[in-house]
This record gives sequence, structure tokens and C-alpha cells, in this order.
Amino acid sequence: MEKYKLNFELVPDGCWYSNLRTILSKKQWDFLRAEAKERSGGKCMICGRQAKRLEAHERWSYNEETATQKLEDIISICHDCHSVIHIGRTQLKGDIIRAENHFIKVNKCTYADYIRALGKANEEHIRRNKISEWKLDLSYLKRYVKED
Repeated sequence: MEKYKLNFELVPDGCWYSNLRTILSKKQWDFLRAEAKERSGGKCMICGRQAKRLEAHERWSYNEETATQKLEDIISICHDCHSVIHIGRTQLKGDIIRAENHFIKVNKCTYADYIRALGKANEEHIRRNKISEWKLDLSYLKRYVKED
């Protein structure tokens, strides 16, 4: 599969509510968002565009053998990159053309490449949806816990 700078991240249906905003307190989430924004230097961590308003995005990996959803990173990204990552939500909101164009621009690819990548992401999503229960690995957050 082609490796792109900006990719679709279709979350398995069984993991839709396993996000930090629902697990952590508002204060904890705000701290993590601020830390990601500071690391970004005011630029989208995917496309590199300077942005006044950046959104926090949780990067997850999925181990299908162990049925584990693992937090890998929290990054600060622009709205356009976030719209591509969560393409299903963007389609529902009706802003698909802008997301398509952003994917193509950031990845320097064609519309056919976009369609191919979306098809592969959908295949992966269907396969992952066969797993009904995912374990949650938040070991990434240990870096923020001070141990004595």
C-alpha cells in the first residue's frame, strides 16, 4: 500500500467511544492538547501549514491478533487534515470535495490515488469491525506521570 503523509484513520465501530476526551477529565485532556500544540510550533503536524486554530488528534494503532487499540501519539493538526483523517464524518457533514482536494494536495497524488487509498482504508475498517471487543492500551500516557 502507498504510504502517504496524510491518511484516512477509520476507527473500528467498537472503538468509537474509546477516546481520551471521554476517558480523561477536561483538565487532563486540555493539558495533552496544549502539549501537542506546543510541540507543533503552531503548524499542522501533517501538512505543515501555519494555523491559528489547531485541533488535537489521537493517533491509534490496532493489533488485530491481540484485539488491542493502542494510543501512539497526540498530534496537533489543521481542520482540513482532520477532515481527511475522519473522512466518514466529513462525508456525513457534506464537505467531501474540500477533503478530497486536501488529500490530493498534501499527498501530491491523483484523484485515482485518493479513491484507491479510500478503498484500502474501507477494507481495513471492515476487517477490523469483525472484532467486537478491543482492549485499550494507554501506555503512551505514562510519559506524563511522574514516578517517585
